[in-house]
Amino acid sequence: MTPFLVPVGIDDPALPSGGNRYDRRVIDELRALGRVVHEHRVTPADVPALLDEIPDRTVVLVDGLLATQAPDVLVPTAKRLALVVLLHMPFAETFPALADAEREVLTSAAGVVTTSKWARRWVVAHHGLDPERVTTATPGADPARAAHGSRTGVELLCLAAVTRAKGHDVLLSALGEIADLDWRYTCAGTLQLEPDFVAGLRDLAARSGIGDRVRFTGPLGGADLDAALSGADLLVSASRHEAYGMGVTEALAHAVPVVASDVGGHPEAVEGAGLLVPPDDPDRLADALRTWLESPRDRRRLRRAAADRRTTLAPWRTTADRIAAALDEADARGGPP
Repeated sequence: MTPFLVPVGIDDPALPSGGNRYDRRVIDELRALGRVVHEHRVTPADVPALLDEIPDRTVVLVDGLLATQAPDVLVPTAKRLALVVLLHMPFAETFPALADAEREVLTSAAGVVTTSKWARRWVVAHHGLDPERVTTATPGADPARAAHGSRTGVELLCLAAVTRAKGHDVLLSALGEIADLDWRYTCAGTLQLEPDFVAGLRDLAARSGIGDRVRFTGPLGGADLDAALSGADLLVSASRHEAYGMGVTEALAHAVPVVASDVGGHPEAVEGAGLLVPPDDPDRLADALRTWLESPRDRRRLRRAAADRRTTLAPWRTTADRIAAALDEADARGGPP
């Protein structure tokens, strides 16, 4: 039996996140493997009482968002429980003030799972973790129909919560620089997290004269998300920080090429099936988008690369296998370092 502590809003359709979707798929796949997983939806305030109820030496999987907010609880608890932290993003890379708390939790844990090779390298280097205790389990991908695409590649799509960290301001600035070209941009992601930032983006689009070509849909799921991906020509991600990029993987599962910022785990997610540009650089992003829109030869090349990458994407079962192995290793070691 494996207790798994996940955020209370894991299935909230209004506030989807890559971490929550990852957790949900892992739970389903671990159960499909025959594992008994007890899902506990908690807030950080709920964690102490819940951990007190778990018998000694139990292997417990903890979502990193919860773990890094409760170091005062998890560090002492790691002396009697084998905690495995599922770290969707090294938060200290984005917020250096969290470095000490994150390091305390991760060094006390029996195991750490990262969602990219980049994140594994980062936590080993910056937190001094034993590499043997850090496992990488990249997000899986579901089989999907290849997008039909348009001849001129004008349908641009972004799959990300509308926050500053995801670089939407950079992307809209870049789109303003190529207002002379034909394109349409759809942004699919929650608008609730930073409403002032969203309002600023709408104002930026209007001032740039592109407001009528920019559409904010809010979060999409199920058939609506599949339809958006099936009709897309290019996935664009201008994130300032990204552990891997599940939106990238979802696009590539539909053979949709990618233009993405060269940060974190983006390069290993893209793996040649797109163009990488420096973060926080609207001029370079605009150049990449102009290349895509103006060069049929480059579109054909990138579409072929995306079709090839589509065949190499691992299923979610592989992700679950890696996490199951990490849990077993933590159990065999008998707990914390």
